[in-house]
Amino acid sequence: MARPEQTRRRTPTPHHQPAPTPAPSPSKTYPYPFYPPGTCLLMPWISGVKDSTVTPCDQPHDAETTANVVMPEGLADDRGMNKALLELCAPSFHAVQQQKNGTDLYNNSPIVPLTKYYQQGYRDVSCTVTVSNQQPDRKMTAPLH
Repeated sequence: MARPEQTRRRTPTPHHQPAPTPAPSPSKTYPYPFYPPGTCLLMPWISGVKDSTVTPCDQPHDAETTANVVMPEGLADDRGMNKALLELCAPSFHAVQQQKNGTDLYNNSPIVPLTKYYQQGYRDVSCTVTVSNQQPDRKMTAPLH
């Protein structure tokens, strides 16, 4: 006796909809200069501008933001903040040096907020790289990356 061919029933797979993209949260604002990585800047102590100023990276500029870091709790003064920021920004600074063949063309120049802002709970800081003051022309003319 021949057996009827067994047919397999496919269970329909549910149609997966992509999860909705969450709405972006409002940007946090800071009472001091804070920029995303890749931002090129003119700096007061190099170009004589009043405040750090965003400029296109293909134009002459003084600095580029390489990373954003968060300062630890418990820093008591400007000296402690400066030391902590130089250490926190060192990895992105060394990455630039390595990318540029280990030369000493650049300085690790974090944008250090005033102590009063740190005491108010602000901890986010932009790490920037500037051209070394040992170089005859202190301007960058292209993005670092």
